[in-house]
Amino acid sequence: MPNDSRIMCSVNNCHYWKQGNICDASKIMITSDAFGDRQPDSFDAMQASTAEPTPAQTCMETCCKTFVTKGSRQTTADGIMRL
Repeated sequence: MPNDSRIMCSVNNCHYWKQGNICDASKIMITSDAFGDRQPDSFDAMQASTAEPTPAQTCMETCCKTFVTKGSRQTTADGIMRL
């Protein structure tokens, strides 16, 4: 994927964070906070096509389900990998 079309992320303690504030996950799952709160950590981009639509009124009502703390042992829980 060309750098100009990459997902940008400034959460530098995420496993998928890369220098330059780039998300280096092969896929990401962004959803509403309400939906994300009801799902286990393992529910991520791999299941995105089965997720219900999750409308939000503002960006403050959204979350990135792909977040995994850097150094965590849970880096394979969601089936996502680094590019």
